[in-house]
Amino acid sequence: MKTKIINNIEIIKSNDIIIKDVQSAIDFIMTVKYETNCSKIALNKEAVAEDFFILSKGLAGEILQKFINYQTKFAIYGDYSKYTSKPLKDFIYECNNGKDIFFVENEDEAIQMLSR
Repeated sequence: MKTKIINNIEIIKSNDIIIKDVQSAIDFIMTVKYETNCSKIALNKEAVAEDFFILSKGLAGEILQKFINYQTKFAIYGDYSKYTSKPLKDFIYECNNGKDIFFVENEDEAIQMLSR
């Protein structure tokens, strides 16, 4: 896992899945906040379990609610082109038009969105 802090944003790139369920998301949020004092996090898409992107499983909503509850802005960066689900595309669109959760293509976009 590689980490760096830019503009008080913890940017993480991991080859391992970090977020696989609600508890792992809470542990992740609290670890980042404790170790870095950052309340903005960017994480590569590969570090998020694939079930997260199947909205009918309800995992995305539960996990992202934890980020809101813990007052942590969150961006997941990576390639979303393989997803064809209209509900997922709509969900991503809605998140990207909000102020706390973002789905972007790369680290630079994540930094830009989290800095707003």
